[in-house]
Amino acid sequence: MRTHFEFNAIARVGKITAIGSILKVSLAAEYGKRNDRGDFESNPFWNTVTIFNEATIKWVKENVGPGDLVHARGTARETSYDKNGETIYGVTFACDQFDRLAKKAERQDDQQ
Repeated sequence: MRTHFEFNAIARVGKITAIGSILKVSLAAEYGKRNDRGDFESNPFWNTVTIFNEATIKWVKENVGPGDLVHARGTARETSYDKNGETIYGVTFACDQFDRLAKKAERQDDQQ
């Protein structure tokens, strides 16, 4: 039986950073809520996805910008490395699919 560990995100783009032959895109998912006064309190959670596919990297660079609403999907992998005798753990979100759902300017006020 083949198994995999997958992530699926609908989020807003923060920074897009090219690092060598890969592209890292920070994404914010909003988990805000209304407080006791009825005011909306923002509580974004940030994660960074890594894109390895050259064609996808080119498309993202040409078509996606900060604030855009996107759908990202791929596999999650735990990573570890040694730093001065201490093991450092992390997670890589390796993005296989990346689509823009809406440009920042097209966004409706989703806080209401």
